[in-house]
Amino acid sequence: MPTATKIVSAVAFALVGLWAAISYIPQLPEGTSVGHFPELMTALGFVLGWRSVGRFTGRGYGESLGLGLRGSFLLVFWALLGFASYTMLMRSTKQVYRGDPGRALMDVPQIMLQYAELLWARDVLVALVVGGLLGGLVAEFAARRWT
Repeated sequence: MPTATKIVSAVAFALVGLWAAISYIPQLPEGTSVGHFPELMTALGFVLGWRSVGRFTGRGYGESLGLGLRGSFLLVFWALLGFASYTMLMRSTKQVYRGDPGRALMDVPQIMLQYAELLWARDVLVALVVGGLLGGLVAEFAARRWT
């Protein structure tokens, strides 16, 4: 059921996803095609803000900070899993795994770790931590204002 809190949370985390994506792109190797990466991260942030942050607000500003960090963590996890799975599928179409689906599936966590190494840049961490904290506070403010 749509509520003002869920909508505000969704918009806040869509902005966190966009900010994180824009901060992450310069960390990628030279010549890497980013495609629709910022748009996908914005959409993922919107969904996670709606489903995992907006539903649990109203418990106080202290808990909203933890809720915001949880939203950022989920954003990172699902983005890494999704893009690593996509990379594995693209590699499998190029016959990298030579018809071995087990090897392809076991490659996903390794690809996730390779992408996660780029998250340690200061700009990306600031976007995720500060954005998550602000997103949690905005969601809690909306819950107190319109509930």
